[in-house]
Amino acid sequence: MNDTTNSCRTYRNREKAASGSNRDFDLLVIGTGPGGEGAAMQAAKGGYHVAVAERHYSIGGGCTHWGTIPSKALRYAITSTMTALNNPMFREWGVRFSPSMRQLKQGTQAIIAKQVNMRQSFYDRNDVPILQGAARFVDEHTVEVAGERYTADHFVIATGSRPYRPPNVDFDHPCIFDSDTILDLDTKPHSITIYGAGVIGVEYASMFRNLGIKINLVNTREKLLEFLDDEIIDALSYHLRDQGILIRHNESFESLEGCPGDNGAVMRLKSGKLLKTDMVLWANGRQGNTDALGLDAVDLEPNSRGQLVVDEQFQTAREHIYAVGDVIGYPSLASAAYTQGRAAAMHMLGKKDGNLRLHDIPTGIYTSPEISSVGKTERELTAACVPYEVGQSNFKSLARAQITGRTVGILKLLFHRETKEVLGVHCFGANASEIIHIGQAVMSQPPPHNTIEYFVETTFNYPTMAEAYRVAALNGYNRLF
Repeated sequence: MNDTTNSCRTYRNREKAASGSNRDFDLLVIGTGPGGEGAAMQAAKGGYHVAVAERHYSIGGGCTHWGTIPSKALRYAITSTMTALNNPMFREWGVRFSPSMRQLKQGTQAIIAKQVNMRQSFYDRNDVPILQGAARFVDEHTVEVAGERYTADHFVIATGSRPYRPPNVDFDHPCIFDSDTILDLDTKPHSITIYGAGVIGVEYASMFRNLGIKINLVNTREKLLEFLDDEIIDALSYHLRDQGILIRHNESFESLEGCPGDNGAVMRLKSGKLLKTDMVLWANGRQGNTDALGLDAVDLEPNSRGQLVVDEQFQTAREHIYAVGDVIGYPSLASAAYTQGRAAAMHMLGKKDGNLRLHDIPTGIYTSPEISSVGKTERELTAACVPYEVGQSNFKSLARAQITGRTVGILKLLFHRETKEVLGVHCFGANASEIIHIGQAVMSQPPPHNTIEYFVETTFNYPTMAEAYRVAALNGYNRLF
């Protein structure tokens, strides 16, 4: 029995004696990603005796180790490095440098370590023990972790997801990657085919194109990111093509074969097209991490993608077992997972009406430039016959954008013609994921404080990107009669 198990034994025996509970914990969380962390911290602060199980050697889940943090760190390294190298001053000095993938990833592990240490302190301060090992249900109130059995009144499944891997694709080939293994890439290819033009696909397409790599982006749908506002979709498509990315819509995969050695791979599409590139990134879908949980022991059955169905309180068909984060599917955002975890914990604590704005979660898509949105799209408002109007601000007209040289972008405000209520905010441009929160805050206010009049009457610092809200609001006012 290791030190962790001994400490958990001591902790749970002490708590059992204090509470008189027949079970080891009030809540046992499976997974330490954003969803698991949110549930564990909220429940612990609410007075529950909580433990978490983690199968990975370090806490943080996929978000910290092979998803959000490493990919966004790589994106920043690429963007900042190439911006500097493309500066005319460096060219005048004769500076010529092409960074390797290994060099661009140098700082990533340090960032991950800082994240892990910070999150470890959360568990330590709240007396939440971490059970090291894969958790598997034995019965409705018992899980087994590394040969030890633990009981709890409630469970939260926050095991996340992994890239979907079709059985007819050889992911062992050195030139075929998924969105996890692509982060291990040490050499820079000349060309990449990305199959799947969802959020992950377009983010990597934009990222790798900034390095000068030729990109084939294969989209199985008619448009990119169809859940976005149509004008934002058009702006993204135009910008990606303007960067030199070749987008192929309405295509589907038939076969993928790796060439002998490290000589690339050939993808055959059902339309008959053949795409030969140095590497292929498979970015078509995710698979919930539920296959090793022993869900048959608690009469839970995931769908074909390994995802669990939950209600509005994030309860599964077993009321004492909750599920949050990527394991339940859409929206598959780290920010949403954390809020879902908190909401699930508040529900089991009896706080069913917690102030959690689960329906106002913004999207954050880290292309270059970024995309972010909250609220309704024009398509949705038109279908619902809502009388709305549009206010726009083009970044190229903003002094701050002109100063920084990042003039590609637009901010859109959708508002009700009669009440002036802000119904949706959509942004495409530098720092869009930060800019969106101003609109989100105003939308969440009670009437009459949730209107575009806030932006018209408020003084913004000058020059700033936030000034786009005033410009867009005035533009919208000018459309009223």
